[in-house]
Parts: sequence; structure tokens; C-alpha cells
Amino acid sequence: MPQIAFGTGSKWKGQDVTDYVTNAIETGFSHIDTAQFYANEESVAAAIRETGLDRSDVFITTKWSSQAGVREQQLELTQVDLYLIHNPALVKDYESDWRDFEAVREAGLTKSIGVSNFSLEQMQKLWKIAKVKPAANQIQFHPYNYAGNKDLLAFCQQHGVVVEAYSSLSPITRYPGGPVDKPVNAAAKRLGATATQVILSWVKAKGVVIVTTSSSREHMQEYLDVGDLPALTEDEIAAIDVAGARGPPSSAHRRIRDAAILLSTTALLGWRLYRFLH
Repeated sequence: MPQIAFGTGSKWKGQDVTDYVTNAIETGFSHIDTAQFYANEESVAAAIRETGLDRSDVFITTKWSSQAGVREQQLELTQVDLYLIHNPALVKDYESDWRDFEAVREAGLTKSIGVSNFSLEQMQKLWKIAKVKPAANQIQFHPYNYAGNKDLLAFCQQHGVVVEAYSSLSPITRYPGGPVDKPVNAAAKRLGATATQVILSWVKAKGVVIVTTSSSREHMQEYLDVGDLPALTEDEIAAIDVAGARGPPSSAHRRIRDAAILLSTTALLGWRLYRFLH
């Protein structure tokens, strides 16, 4: 499995992602992640066809999200590489539902089967009844929830389950100004890299596959260039771990920070207006 995937969920739900997926593949992504729930499998398939690449050159992950039957997907492919249960909330009976997934693999519709958003307890429960063990577990994973996922990661590593991470850039996109910023920025300065690249390097250092997205070719290249960066040092990884364990900035802290930014911006605009009028 390629160690970085281009995701088509989140903001792309229900949209035609043909151009974005085509750009991702042309930029260098060889792993595309989609799902029934995203309602864009057809445009993912169109993009793959447009590239003209052999099917073997692109690793395709999709997810059963209960919008259709377990054997139904809109990718127009005879076989996907990885097929996941999108959420444990969709599982009514672990044994019978997983048997359906095992049957999909047995029928050759997917090379591997796995899960997404499963906790440690849910993985353990599934492990006991699975004849074909899940090959992967895709979870939300970033420095601020690493401490809570350590046991899950250890279980997956012990049993050879690939962990895939989405929302890894949350410290930048959702929780800016938090304790993780300082060690990330210090590592970025040493490496001559961006904060985004440092966080993705941290994910990589944990042995976790990255799932990320962007509409910008520049950002796509930024993500892919992580593979060429020198590794983070043990001290840098540990510093990010410790900072992440402190948790993201509180909503109150974020409101204060945002208010300060607004005040500063207003003052700057006021000063410029004053200079203009005088």
C-alpha cells in the first residue's frame, strides 16, 4: 500500500472530483481513497480512466457506508485494492456483517478488507470472530489524539494491521495556536520544511499511512515531498508527542486568539485609512 493517499471525502462530498483526482495522480499520488458516503465514486473512476494508467498503477480504497449493498460500488472496477467498513455504527452484527465482507474478498471484488473508525475494543471484538483478519483501520489521527490512540496503534502493529490516518493536519486547520505549534515550527526551521510537512512526517514516523487532500497542485506536491525529507529526530517526535498530550487550545483560548487577530487587523486597517486621509 502506498504510504500517502489522496482523499476524496470531507469537502468533496457529492461533488465531481474528476479534475482533483486527475491532478493528484499527475502530481504523483498513486493511492486514491473514496467511499460510498462521499457520493463521488463515479468521478473517481472517470479520473482514473482519463489518466490512461494501468489499473495496477493505482491503489484504490473505498468504503461501504450503507448507502448501497456491500457488493455495490460505483467505481466501475472489477476489483478494488482495499474495501473498508466506513464506521462501526454501521455494524449490526459483527459476525454476520464481517462474513459478508469476507465473501466480497472471496469473490475477488477486493484484494483486502478492513475497517475505519474502529476503537481498540471494537478491533478486539472483530478479531475474535474474523476468519479473514482486517488488513487496515483508517482513523482520525493527529498529535492531539495520539495519546488516546496509543493502545490501538500497538494492537494494530502487533497484529499486522495497517493504520491509516485522516485529519492529521488538525493542529493547523482546526486547532491553530496550540501547544503542538512550537515543536512543529522548531522542526520545520531545522528541516527547511513547512509545518504541514512536519506533521505529516510525524504521522509517517508513527508507521501510519497518510490520507490527505487538497484542490491545489502546490499543496499536493508539498504533501508528496514529505517522502524526501530527512526523518524527524527522536527528540522532535517526543516533543510533538508531549505537546499533543496537553490537548488542543480550548474554545475560550481560540476565541481570545481570534478576537486579538480581529482587533489587530482592525487597528491596522484604521491606521492605513488614517494615513490615506492625511
